Amino acid sequence: MILVTGANGQLASLILAELDARGVPAIGASRTPTGSRRRLDFDDPASLDLTGVTTLVLVSAGYAEDDRVVARHRAVLDAAVRDGVHHVIYTSLTTAGDHLAFAPAHRATERMIRDSGLAWTVLRNGLYAELFGALLTWTPDGLESPFGDGILAAVTRADLAAAAAVVASTPAAHAGRVHDLVGTPVSAAGVAAHLGVEHRTIGLGEYRARLLDDGDLLAFQPPMLASIATGVRHGFLGGTGPDLERLLRRPPSDAMAVAAATALGQRPRCTTR
Repeated sequence: MILVTGANGQLASLILAELDARGVPAIGASRTPTGSRRRLDFDDPASLDLTGVTTLVLVSAGYAEDDRVVARHRAVLDAAVRDGVHHVIYTSLTTAGDHLAFAPAHRATERMIRDSGLAWTVLRNGLYAELFGALLTWTPDGLESPFGDGILAAVTRADLAAAAAVVASTPAAHAGRVHDLVGTPVSAAGVAAHLGVEHRTIGLGEYRARLLDDGDLLAFQPPMLASIATGVRHGFLGGTGPDLERLLRRPPSDAMAVAAATALGQRPRCTTR
C-alpha cells in the first residue's frame, strides 16, 4: 500500500489524484483527516501508525523552524522502520537550493533517510511556479519584486505531483536515486511582459524590511523568503536539468503561464463608486 503524508496540502492532494488517475491504489494521511484518510500527526508520535504501508511518500513537513521539521521527519521515519515500510520517497529541495535558508532541514532529512536502512528515493523539487507568481507584488504601475534580472527554473506543482506518482508507482526502479526536478526558466520581467505590464526591481534591504514589518508572517518566514529573493536575483536557481522530463516522458508544463496566472489572480480589483 502507498501512503502519502500531508494529504490536506496542495502537493500531496495532487499526488493522490495522479495515483488515482493511474489506477494505483493509495491513501492519504494528515493531522486532521477526512473520509478514508488516516490520521498521522508528526507532532504526536502515538498517532504514527504505518502498519500495512509498503511505500511511504513523505511530503516535507517544512512549515516550521528547522529543529521542529527535523524532529517531525525523524518521528515518522522511526515509525516507518518499526512498522515495516519498505520504501520511502521524500519530497526535498533542489540541489541548487543548498544556500537557501530552509535547505538544512531537507538535507538533514535526506541523511536520516539514507541512514534508516529503508529503500529510498529523494525528489529534489525545484521552487514552484505558483510561488514565484505569488511573490510578485502589484503596484499602480505594474509588478514589483526583489528578483532583479534573475531567473528561476520554476516547476509547477502538477508536474512535481506527476513525477512523484511515477516514482511511487514503481519505487524499486528508482531505489537509491536522487531526482533533481527543476522546470523552465522564468523571470519577474518575463511574467510582467506576459501580462502586458511593467516590472520594477526593489532592493533586498527594502524587501527584507517589508517582510519584517509583515505581521502575518511567522518568525522563520522572512529569512526564508529573503534567501529565495537573493538566490534568484544572483543566478543560483536558474539551472535546468533532464530529470523531470525523463520521469514525465514529456516536456515540463509552461511555468511562465502558471506564474503569470498566479500573479494575475492576486491583482487588486478596481472598484468604482
